[in-house]
Amino acid sequence: MADGATAPPRPDPGPDDVSWIEPPTCPRCGAFVRIYPTTYDRWVSLATVEMPAKDVPEPFRWRLTRLPDLSRVTIDIVALRVRGIDPLPGELVVPAHRMMCGPDW
Repeated sequence: MADGATAPPRPDPGPDDVSWIEPPTCPRCGAFVRIYPTTYDRWVSLATVEMPAKDVPEPFRWRLTRLPDLSRVTIDIVALRVRGIDPLPGELVVPAHRMMCGPDW
C-alpha cells in the first residue's frame, strides 16, 4: 500500500470471449491508466506516458520489465519500483498514476 500498488487486477477474459475490453480509466479523474502486476502479487495503476526521472518524485517512479523466460515472445510485463540506485535525471521512468491524478476536493 505504501508503494501505491492498490489497483484491482486486469479483467481476465475467457478464451471464447470476443467482447471489447475498454481501456481502464481512473475512477477519480477519468484519465486512462495502465494497470500492471508487480513482482509481489499486487497491481499498480501507472500513467500512460514516460517522464524523465528528474520530473517524477522518488515515491512515484516505476519501471516496466518483462518476466525472464526462455522464449523470445513477451509473456507478461511487470512493474518494478525504482529503488536503491537513483536513475539519471534524464532517464525515463513511468510515474504512478496517483502522481498525475488531481487532488481530492
